[in-house]
Amino acid sequence: MLKPKRWRLPPKPSAHELAPFASLHPILAQILHQRGWRSPAEAEAFLRGDPVNGDPFKLHGMAKAVARIRHAIRKGEKIVVYGDFDADGVTSTALLVSVLRALGADVQPYIPHRVDEGYGLNDAALIGLARRGFKLCITVDCGIRSVREVQTANAHRLDMIITDHHSVGPELPPALAVINPKQVACQSGESMLAGVGVTFRLAQALLKIAREADKRPLPLQESDLLDLVAIGTVADLVPLNRPENRALALRGIAALHQARRPGVRALLKAAGIAPEAVDATSIGFAIGPRLNAAGRLESAMKAYQLLMAEDEAEAAERAAELNRLNARRQELTRALQEHARKIAALDSDAPLIFAADSAFAQGVVGLVASRLTEEYYRPSVILHQGQAESHGSCRSIPEFNITEALDACADLLVRHGGHAQAAGFTIYNENLPAFRERLTAIAAAQLGGRTLQPTLEIDAELELDQLSFDLYESLQALEPCGNSFPQPIFCARNLRVLSARAVGTDAAHLQLRLSDGERVVKAIAFNFGKYAETLPPVLDIAFQIVLNEWNGEPALELNIKDLRPAG
Repeated sequence: MLKPKRWRLPPKPSAHELAPFASLHPILAQILHQRGWRSPAEAEAFLRGDPVNGDPFKLHGMAKAVARIRHAIRKGEKIVVYGDFDADGVTSTALLVSVLRALGADVQPYIPHRVDEGYGLNDAALIGLARRGFKLCITVDCGIRSVREVQTANAHRLDMIITDHHSVGPELPPALAVINPKQVACQSGESMLAGVGVTFRLAQALLKIAREADKRPLPLQESDLLDLVAIGTVADLVPLNRPENRALALRGIAALHQARRPGVRALLKAAGIAPEAVDATSIGFAIGPRLNAAGRLESAMKAYQLLMAEDEAEAAERAAELNRLNARRQELTRALQEHARKIAALDSDAPLIFAADSAFAQGVVGLVASRLTEEYYRPSVILHQGQAESHGSCRSIPEFNITEALDACADLLVRHGGHAQAAGFTIYNENLPAFRERLTAIAAAQLGGRTLQPTLEIDAELELDQLSFDLYESLQALEPCGNSFPQPIFCARNLRVLSARAVGTDAAHLQLRLSDGERVVKAIAFNFGKYAETLPPVLDIAFQIVLNEWNGEPALELNIKDLRPAG
């Protein structure tokens, strides 16, 4: 029998509470009210994506950073932009290099190799950059916990500017300037920006001062950067219920519809996405994974070079290569997930999943951890075990802050960092047994005795006769949807199963025809194929509304997120 998630359906607002939203579709009004909006004006401003912070200098450290960068440009100093190997880091690198070159800087990118160097700043890279004559290093999407590495750079007369969005450690790196909206000294109100969002704020500040002080036309405008901002923001899963992130994503997706950048055009074509059809879903499930595949399996510089390509033929070739890498990444993830699942099954009562193996490719351990956490609803720690040290990736559940847990194990780690539900670390192999024991004890203390079950947030209960194109079109006002602002999920009860069959590769998915006695709807339930022969005859379902075509005609169908016996 199916083991359902815990459905949480908030009380329906009263007619009095919804009265101010009378101009909206009643279901849209209900969703907005339940997600926290009480003022129609505030809700409409959010939906429009009105900018909430027009001054990038509200970010602590911005003035110092801009002054040092402008000095470097005037003096002709060599600047390096030091990025990260995921989509957020790559888009951040491409964005800042583009801006600095437009301002006349002598600038080069540097993105560390995931396997050879690991995440973030490293001493060898910084010493090498200093010896090559670089005078200023600007990090994007990394560096906030790199205290020792910044000390190394300072000792080699390489000035450091840190821009990052990850959780701040107990000590800030001794850089010339630190721009991170999460640091205590920063009161910008934009603490949940992606790395590319922070980088964009730096770009805004540089362009603003250049316009005001230099009084000359610039070859590049803020609007030219928004496509990169949208990709990094959505792909990095920052909360889209935050006005600053929504504004950037909304404007950036509009820019992606124009697809002016040759590399973006080529990437969309390779992924089979029409530019005008780009949305948060296609960024999260098609564009982002292809950019990430380069850094996971080979070098993230391949993704950077695609984004910076100016020649159509070169862009097409690089996009095709990312497509091939993404296909390899998918195959590798499936194989390693099965391997890790077997290891996890050996200790099914543990409060967290812990698996280390030399066979785990370093580039996909995060993906495997994510899948296992989703499947078992427990924190997952998956490590690629090297000869002397191991590289781990963690994914967690809302009940367990994984970065705080790693902080409590810091004496056993070489380095670590991340967010509440996703983090990474490096550890010497000799410390692995003690680390596993301590981390497991922390998880047991926090999670032991608790009933852990994923919660599915339901926005509203619907009858099938409420499904309409008018409702579907009204819900599009909520886009872009993503982390912390998902596409609406509805529930319907007491639906009779008219037909059910497993479809897709390995019969993994479930195709259904359902009826409430009057109306019949088609539905698809991804990854529910194994239940095709054991479904109860009457179901309650949680679903999203999707628009498909049937015999050339538009048709509404249901994308089932969960189902359970009626009652």
